Amino acid sequence: LEKFLSDQGYEKDKYAVDRDETIKMLQERDVVVTFTKINGEKRVMTCTLQESILPPSKKDDPISQKKVRAVNPEVCSVWDVNANGWRSFRWENVVSVE
Repeated sequence: LEKFLSDQGYEKDKYAVDRDETIKMLQERDVVVTFTKINGEKRVMTCTLQESILPPSKKDDPISQKKVRAVNPEVCSVWDVNANGWRSFRWENVVSVE
């Protein structure tokens, strides 16, 4: 079956984690995400998307607006609870989510 699906152009989920499940976790609590940065460094980040923790949206800070954060489905923008700022990671570079 896998060969048939592969021959038909079916691509298994190319990410190490389930994006929908990870977003749900981020909306409910602080999550530790380990990923590889673009420069090759490993990064461990405690982050969240809990509405009660996110700062209010500002016109002069586009990343604070949900519509802007959702523009690129390959990237997840999150609130880094230790740095108190918006950060992002590429789904394809995520190693683990705890």
